[in-house]
Amino acid sequence: MEHAGAAAIIDPQGTLTGWSEGARLLTGHTAEEAVGRPARELLAEDVPAAALAALTGQVVLRHRNGHALRLTLTASLLTGAAGEPLGYLVGGAPAGALESPTAARAFRQASVVMSVFDTDQRFLLANDAACDVLGVPERELLGRRSSDAVPDGDGGKTLRDNLVKVTRTGAAVRYDIDAPAPSDGVERAWSIDMWPVLDPAGEVSAVAVVAFDRTEQRGLRRRLALLNEAATRIGTTLDVVRTAEELTALVVPRFADFASVDLLDWVLGPGEPSDPTAEGVTLRRAAYTSSMKEAPPPGLKLGATSVHPSFSPTARALAEGRGMLVNAGDPGFAQWMDYNNRRHPAGRALRDRIRSLLVVPLRARGTTLGVAIFSRLTHPEAYTADDMDLAEELASRAAVCVDNARRYTRERSTALTLQQSLLPKASGDQAAVTVAHRYLPSRSAAGIGGDWFDVIPLSGSRVALVVGDVVGHGIQSSATMGRLRTAVRTLADVDLPPDELLTHLDDLVTHLAADEHSAEIAELGATCLYAVYDPVARRLTLASAGHPPPVLVRPGRAGRLVQVATGPPLGIGGLPFESAEVLLPEDSILALYTNGLIEGPDRDLDDATAQLSAALSAPAGDLDALCDTVLREVLPEQPDDDVVLLLARTQVLGTERVATWEIPADPASVATARQAATDQLAAWDLTAISFITELVVSELVTNAIRYGEPPIRLRLIRDHALICEVSDASSTSPHLRRAHAYDEGGRGLLLVAQLTRRWGSRQTGGGKTIWAEQTLPPD
Repeated sequence: MEHAGAAAIIDPQGTLTGWSEGARLLTGHTAEEAVGRPARELLAEDVPAAALAALTGQVVLRHRNGHALRLTLTASLLTGAAGEPLGYLVGGAPAGALESPTAARAFRQASVVMSVFDTDQRFLLANDAACDVLGVPERELLGRRSSDAVPDGDGGKTLRDNLVKVTRTGAAVRYDIDAPAPSDGVERAWSIDMWPVLDPAGEVSAVAVVAFDRTEQRGLRRRLALLNEAATRIGTTLDVVRTAEELTALVVPRFADFASVDLLDWVLGPGEPSDPTAEGVTLRRAAYTSSMKEAPPPGLKLGATSVHPSFSPTARALAEGRGMLVNAGDPGFAQWMDYNNRRHPAGRALRDRIRSLLVVPLRARGTTLGVAIFSRLTHPEAYTADDMDLAEELASRAAVCVDNARRYTRERSTALTLQQSLLPKASGDQAAVTVAHRYLPSRSAAGIGGDWFDVIPLSGSRVALVVGDVVGHGIQSSATMGRLRTAVRTLADVDLPPDELLTHLDDLVTHLAADEHSAEIAELGATCLYAVYDPVARRLTLASAGHPPPVLVRPGRAGRLVQVATGPPLGIGGLPFESAEVLLPEDSILALYTNGLIEGPDRDLDDATAQLSAALSAPAGDLDALCDTVLREVLPEQPDDDVVLLLARTQVLGTERVATWEIPADPASVATARQAATDQLAAWDLTAISFITELVVSELVTNAIRYGEPPIRLRLIRDHALICEVSDASSTSPHLRRAHAYDEGGRGLLLVAQLTRRWGSRQTGGGKTIWAEQTLPPD
């Protein structure tokens, strides 16, 4: 084979970026084998230092067949506008060969676009690759100006501006530009190097240009960038529709002019996966995005369903589990468009503009969820196999996110429904405490447990705080928890003291355990802590049935456990419960919780309790923030059980909101009591309800004098309602009865019940209290 000269381009990192046909003939290495490799790999011996310094000399390469090849190489430095090195243009020939003919062949046969212009921007030389891109033979280019071959709108103006710059400054220029090739009009990415050609006097006599086609690399970079962006932009929320919207918004306009996501109907609802019908596949439009500002509307609106026949690309993609690439003019395309135009004529104008589209199934964990459709309407290029690979990768990532959102939505809906039915609603307005709470259901495979809490308003502005735990998990524990919570509310309404309430609750659990349908209760057991706080007396009364004691934080002091006798768990039966009383200053914080907060397989109970007390002692003006702090400081990352935390900050009803009188057991004192109440209402600016209050006070005091025992006490409390209480030493509870037409009495409590919002009685240590509440007049 005849030896030939060669030309190559080496970037600043020493990597070959250009390789001519002459180089292949000389070394045996093809352009595909050489481009992208480090130039050092072709050396058989190190390059002499003198040759490196002079950029010319003899170098020994390794031929493709293995023998050493001695060449004479000359390198020309390529520099940028700022003088930075851009690489080297290297020409070579076998040592001792004639240079000019070989160099001409190397230039003409180079795989990159190469040309030379004179100082007036006329073509002096153009290799074969340049002629192919320009679509003009070399003989017709020589002597013509660059503007004759490259119009201004196709990057010609930038080309000419840089030719002038190199001619004027003598400095090399490198720039990147996206411009169509004049021969076919297809836009490509170009990386262009220009450098001056100097005559023996050092003056610029010509400008050499090399253009590298980087279209493939640009496409690869764009695809990688889109995939990287998909990892952060798709699936930011656990919402099915939002995830679909994120996919369509990501690909438009960079990958598609119009994109839509259509999901199988069951994905967006409570149903289960279903097979396609004979009529085809029913899909629901979940999201779409268009890049055209005045685009015609799509035929299918958001949320609407559409049946896709078996011959359609969407049905085929779902049935075969692979993407479909369809271009206008392909067999079946017109049939599918005609079918859609008949079913959804509003979108005809949009469909008529489709040039190319991809239909990709959304599949995750072996389940088909729907399809993603990417359409090009104004984009100059049709979709390719590489585009299909990208679309399938995007669809795969989106499908996993959609499936995650679907599963989460379904599980969350179930959990929320269960929690809303079993946990208390808002505690309402009351002056005794402000509360905050957290309930964290177990994430174990056993399911939701039986932890619960409640805040129950009581008479006299008091409030009951309850926390309980049915040991175990599953539906049985949750159902038992609901029954116990209902029972506690019923017993609290009777105003039983904490120890008596737990006794009745214990009896209930014992009866439930005896029921054949509730046999598991005896094995699981249940615990409960019941506390009552009186904001007038500032007294907390509590009792425990096998439950962890609460933590009390008095103002300015560290948290400590409340000393309360821990009775047996509920369901044991036959054992007593004991109440404890604690006086609390205003702004004390009481923390009730379940054992999931402090207990665990690898946790020390004393250490966890100490952590809880320390976390509660931290300064916090907001109870919700304190709840979060406690959970963050005390709760392990993966708790094994349900967790309930109930925080209450105590408040006090001072003497300015409470008035008390001792009433003599004399019927004549009824008038005195009425007058005292009237005067107090005037002081509270509540004269609007004075008449009703006089009647209530008169009836309750009269009953206490007539049927009760001294001492008798009248108390008015101004809270969110006006509360009237009359106490005496008798334990006999009053009750309503129907008075006959000629009876002289028996209508007092009936009158009280009709005039007030609610009324009732409660037993006390020294007798009973009859109370009634009135709605305050509007301000």
